[in-house]
Amino acid sequence: MQADLWTFVFAAALVASQSVKLWLAGRQIRHVAVNRTVVPAAFSAVMPLLAHQKAADYTITRTRFGLLTSAFGAAVVLGWTLLGGLDALNATVHDAVAPRLGELAYQVALVGAFALIGGALELPFDAYATFRIEQRFGFNRVTPKLFVIDLLKGLLVALLLGGPLVALVLWIMGSTGGLWWLWAWIVWVAFQVLMLVLYPTVIAPLFNTFQPLADEAVRQRVTALMQRCGFAAKGLFVMDGSRRSAHGNAYFTGLGAAKRVVFFDTLLARLQPTEVEAVLAHELGHYKLRHIAKRVAVMFGISLAGFALLGWLAGRSWFYSGLGVQPNIAAPNDALALLLFVMVVPVFGFFAAPVLALQSRRHEFEADAYACVQASGDDLAAALLKLHEDNASTLTPDPVYVRFYYSHPPATERLAALRARPAGA
Repeated sequence: MQADLWTFVFAAALVASQSVKLWLAGRQIRHVAVNRTVVPAAFSAVMPLLAHQKAADYTITRTRFGLLTSAFGAAVVLGWTLLGGLDALNATVHDAVAPRLGELAYQVALVGAFALIGGALELPFDAYATFRIEQRFGFNRVTPKLFVIDLLKGLLVALLLGGPLVALVLWIMGSTGGLWWLWAWIVWVAFQVLMLVLYPTVIAPLFNTFQPLADEAVRQRVTALMQRCGFAAKGLFVMDGSRRSAHGNAYFTGLGAAKRVVFFDTLLARLQPTEVEAVLAHELGHYKLRHIAKRVAVMFGISLAGFALLGWLAGRSWFYSGLGVQPNIAAPNDALALLLFVMVVPVFGFFAAPVLALQSRRHEFEADAYACVQASGDDLAAALLKLHEDNASTLTPDPVYVRFYYSHPPATERLAALRARPAGA
């Protein structure tokens, strides 16, 4: 492929993806706004109008803000690539680091500098989302001090874990021959597995406090449910999610027999024990129906294809020059290839989002059906309504927007499916 043609293909994909995002967001905003004044008939008896309007306003605000961040992100990608930002950063970092510390150190420094600049550019948007949007709708509980502490902890974790990983991948790229991408993929998979072990016991406690579940009524129900489902967990924990947000959630974490069940304290404060049981039964459904294994397999398969594609692109000069970067002549280009690939993949991968979202929604329906067998479908429906109200999730999203973005079915579709199931089925 010629560099000029590659430039055109990339620019066209960037414009097309942003245009589709703008069109979808416009549909979502209009659809939610039109339906703001009336609670859908199926929910009129259980959802207050004020809660429905809050959800509509929250959705519209977040969608508009998402458009802004997306446009800014596209401008940043354009600045890094066709406008020469990465090319200039590469020359600066190489001249400052390579003569003193060597080529590998230069490449690691280039990736680090790119990440730091990218994080600094995103920081104002993160702060605005936290202290203006989430604050406005009553969800934020993060103080400026905690925001800074979390930021510093995140940087430390990224440095201690991401730094060695990047250095190892770059070393593999330059030292293991034409199949370097396969070895790099194996290292990446091993790192992901390691994170499953380290996250619940080492990383997550840096940001939140985890206490054993003390509510005896909930504990008995959850324990009995896991026994019925043949699920082993190392412990039941409550996380102080209220320290940062009023949103509620529950999740599994860990690997193998070391899996943990984690409840947000905000979730336990809102739901009845039977409703907590139903929510957990839904999550157990993902494990028992092998949704997690399927998603991991898909993720690993996509990543293998991605590494193979990167291995091919890294040896093509047009891949660099077509994106506004002149490849190094007397220095390795591995870090440049990696950074360009990280920026390019989301532009083209955006158009595959509906396929992945569709599969995820199917899994949610299947997990709901499993929960109805192991617990109460009525309790699951009641819990879903409370969570939608507490999280200000709109009951009237645009159908096209849903098909493109939503990993979970809208409340109307989930509750309709639950009500359509025969009793005890």
